[in-house]
Amino acid sequence: MRVIVLGAGVIGVTTAYYLAKDGHEVTVIDRQQGPALETSFANAGEISPGYASPWAAPGIPMKAAKWLFMKHAPLIIQPRPDLAKIEWVARMLMNCTTPAYGVNKSRMVRLAEYSRDCLMDLRKDTGITYDERTQGTLQLFRTEKQVEAAEKDIKVLKADGVPFEVLDAEACVRAEPGLAPNIDKIAGGLRLPGDETGDCFKFTNRLAKMAADLGVVFRWNTEIKAMNADLGRITSVQTSAGRITADAFVLAMGSYSPALARPFGMRLPVYPVKGYSITVPIVDAARAPVSTVMDETYKIAITRLGDRIRVGGMAEIAGFDARLHPQRQATLTHSVEDLFGGAGDQSQASFWSGLRPMTPDGTPLVGRSTVPNLYLNTGHGTLGWTMAAGSGRVIADMVAGRVAEIDSTDLGYARYQRPGKPAAISAQPIAAE
Repeated sequence: MRVIVLGAGVIGVTTAYYLAKDGHEVTVIDRQQGPALETSFANAGEISPGYASPWAAPGIPMKAAKWLFMKHAPLIIQPRPDLAKIEWVARMLMNCTTPAYGVNKSRMVRLAEYSRDCLMDLRKDTGITYDERTQGTLQLFRTEKQVEAAEKDIKVLKADGVPFEVLDAEACVRAEPGLAPNIDKIAGGLRLPGDETGDCFKFTNRLAKMAADLGVVFRWNTEIKAMNADLGRITSVQTSAGRITADAFVLAMGSYSPALARPFGMRLPVYPVKGYSITVPIVDAARAPVSTVMDETYKIAITRLGDRIRVGGMAEIAGFDARLHPQRQATLTHSVEDLFGGAGDQSQASFWSGLRPMTPDGTPLVGRSTVPNLYLNTGHGTLGWTMAAGSGRVIADMVAGRVAEIDSTDLGYARYQRPGKPAAISAQPIAAE
């Protein structure tokens, strides 16, 4: 079967790889000059199935109100009017209940755990390297209130059988010796030993080469303008290089997916939430993190990537504005220096931002769309790197007509679709907004 994958971030490339392994004739189209040059470029580097949690959680509305006034705020909302933003925030707030949180976290952990297992298999089968480490994630609490609040996560971890360790300050330092000088700032921690770390950009580029060796064709510097349909099915993609036809299509364009799906009656609830990162060369390895430390106060991940430290986080709700703001870099610098002071050379830090495609309930859209030969693999938010391999496998199974190895019935667009609402199929190309 001829399959077109739209988008060459970590989600698109892993999907293309698994499709090619199944023997399909795969083409990947992307406007950039190579793989992983947008949201997958410099993310936090954590592969954290146990930490997979929806932002929509009980107490978040009250916390968000306080965060907005913090000097080093983990949440920033730009005041510019935006109907899509208002709708997305309203939907997210509706998910800030205890029952919704339990359901959403459970299915996110299910996909993330499966994805981690798929990544382990892929690493074993191919020998791929990407500054990977398998030494877990430490969620670090600075206050007793944060320790108590972790109970809701612990309940879900227990229910899903995810290994975890509840640590006091001394145990946190044993897990991450670089924290020793700042032990007085630690109230406790939640360690997830099954989590991993790695450079998403390196992984995606190396996997793209492996996919090309399997016959995948990558069409770079090609703008995707629209999808064309006839008789209720997608027939081709309209691009800056002309029309490209196929039998099946996978939409993996992150925050840009809704615009392409809208002409077909689908309102994908995916909104760009900007995150930031800095990458800092290590100058004192003894002070550096061993793996990933999640600073719960600032919602920032501090990750060891080879001879570098990647510090990533924050959520700026500002539409498609990708500008870099110096005050965000100051927040990232404050978090890492406050916990691992002197480990990296901040004068050599590289600063980056990316638009993370978020759904209101935290779970991505992985599965069939309302158009029979169009598959969705988008909306992974901050967990694209964590969920990439598993999401790609699920899509490959669906395209092949196999039953996925995990329950994927609640991962698709159907949970947002209005009952009885048919897809509006257009036979003409409609430019994406």
